[in-house]
Amino acid sequence: MKNLILLFTTLLGFCSLTVTAAPSLIPAPPQLSASSYILMDAYTGDVLVENNSHQELPPASLTKLLTAYIVEYELARGNVSLDDKVSISEKAWRMEGSRMFIREGTQVSLEDLMRGIVIQSGNDASVAVAEHVAGSESAFADLMNQHAQILGMKNSHFVNSTGFPADGHVSSAFDLALLSRAKIIQFPDNYPMYSEKYFTYNGIKQPNRNKLLWRDSTVDGLKTGHTDEAGYCLAASAVRNGTRLITVVMGTSSDEARAAETQKLLNYGFRYFETRKLYSRGQVVNEAKVWGGENESVKIGFAEDVLVTIPRQQTDALPATLDLQPVIEAPIAVGDVLGKIVVGTEGNVLLERDVVALEAIEEGGLFKRLLDKVKLFFMNLF
Repeated sequence: MKNLILLFTTLLGFCSLTVTAAPSLIPAPPQLSASSYILMDAYTGDVLVENNSHQELPPASLTKLLTAYIVEYELARGNVSLDDKVSISEKAWRMEGSRMFIREGTQVSLEDLMRGIVIQSGNDASVAVAEHVAGSESAFADLMNQHAQILGMKNSHFVNSTGFPADGHVSSAFDLALLSRAKIIQFPDNYPMYSEKYFTYNGIKQPNRNKLLWRDSTVDGLKTGHTDEAGYCLAASAVRNGTRLITVVMGTSSDEARAAETQKLLNYGFRYFETRKLYSRGQVVNEAKVWGGENESVKIGFAEDVLVTIPRQQTDALPATLDLQPVIEAPIAVGDVLGKIVVGTEGNVLLERDVVALEAIEEGGLFKRLLDKVKLFFMNLF
């Protein structure tokens, strides 16, 4: 069964009028002075702009996004606590490059180490955390690669927890955007740490190296990176008017360049695109005929919010086709997939989503089931 429906941003109901969509006039995206880059909608995962986004490159300290993600993953499962006291090894203490200046033989809270990773980009903090979670940095690297595979980071391989240059230690702008999106969506309670501008430890106050935190009030993360091999890199996220975007820029020439090039992408994305919520989780969009059930119909809708990324010039109305299974028979459990909705026009499909049962329908009595089978038999004849 197919019904043509019209979605409005107000979501006040269906409308029988058709609206002619105005053409979307969007200029070409900016060209960045970077080895690779990507602009992604954080809520839908849609890629709005990309250049060489799947190219394997050294990620420098953007590696620490995964190091911190694994800690957040372990926190969510109760395997570690921010109050954990982490013993600092000689290896962690001797790490070169950016540091939070922890001392060998001391114990530091996991919460302080997380800030040392996220804000100060501490190589010493990263190694200490890796050893605390997995026993050794090499074992932690194995864990990193397992998580990367689960997240769909197909062009990534990690050798250490810091991003120190090493053979075979690579990632891509697309993969790092996927990782950033997972971090934002899966662990929102931990995300505010990425917007903190300063952290003081051992009497040393260090600033977050993400300059956009000072320049753009809508930017609230994520992480910088730099080595001679990788150049200057930045993964950033910002939210404006309900739309959250993620950018990853790799291989720029300077600290200033990575901030400026990232700002270009963000400004373009927010100027010409928006995230629109079409349906809410659990919202009833239709009722479908049920055969052989104790009820004649079942309410259908969505298991999760339905979001779409569209040009800002797009008309308020979007055509959508609801395609249900031709015969729906009891019993039905909550969450059973009963069809799908396709939003957009032929040749320009914006998204497809399963529609599910929002209520359970038990089988009807014997007489009801037999009667419905007879009705179906004669319906199929014609």
